[in-house]
Amino acid sequence: MNILIAIIIILLVVVIPSIKIVPQAKSYVIERLGSYYQTWGNGLHFKIPFIDRVAKITTMKEIVKDFAPQPVITKDNVTMQIDTVVYFQITNPKLYTYGVENPINAIENLTATTLRNIIGELELDQTLTSRDIINSKMRAILDEATDPWGIKVNRVEVKNILPPRDIQEAMEKQMRAERERREKILQAEGEKKSSILIAEGEKESAILRAEAKKESQIKIAEGEAAAMLAIKKAESEGIKLLKEAKADSAVLTLRSYDALTKMAEGNSTKILIPSELQGIATFGTVINEMVNKDKNQPNK
Repeated sequence: MNILIAIIIILLVVVIPSIKIVPQAKSYVIERLGSYYQTWGNGLHFKIPFIDRVAKITTMKEIVKDFAPQPVITKDNVTMQIDTVVYFQITNPKLYTYGVENPINAIENLTATTLRNIIGELELDQTLTSRDIINSKMRAILDEATDPWGIKVNRVEVKNILPPRDIQEAMEKQMRAERERREKILQAEGEKKSSILIAEGEKESAILRAEAKKESQIKIAEGEAAAMLAIKKAESEGIKLLKEAKADSAVLTLRSYDALTKMAEGNSTKILIPSELQGIATFGTVINEMVNKDKNQPNK
């Protein structure tokens, strides 16, 4: 009985560690008797105790490595510091395990040498303005060089470009001068636009004043014309009414006399009397003398 229990315990100790569950996005490189045997993907696996062993566990996710700044020299002999970020993925766990010793260190050294070669063909100004070109060239070179290691380089980014201090100061002065120049240009353009707006405002104001004066004069003229038209219309209506009433010459003469009386009450110093009204005046004088004569005679 004790022997059976011991055998069971030994089996559990030996068998249970031999059962392996590979998680998602992981790969196990298995060696049998010291040689590569196979690569396990995700799922349940069993290895033979004392014969098989897990040589390396690799991740299938994309790996991001931020490498330290590297000193590089441009074509015009300017030394600067550039650091890069490499995005890569393990596509073949077997090649990654047996292709190169310390793959991450190999990628870092390869990145530094590739960067020096590319920057050595560019001048300072080109280096500062050609990040996309540098990134694409480095990605192509690194991807081809790391393919035998089971690595796929997806992207390479130049993170920082740090020129020497004296060059940085010169660039800052140049940028400051450029900003001041643009500021002066913007200020001059603003003053120009302001002057134009003021002139346009004064012009529109003068036009509006002239139009207002014109409208006022038109209204006054229209009012005077309307008044004259009303007077003429009233006179026409009066004449029409007289004709409809069949007024004789005596009535018209008396009307003229009334008008003459109103004119005499005014401020005029000269009055032109028509011949018809002169006859009326003479007739009135004769009648007045006859009345006075009758009053002066004694009663019989």
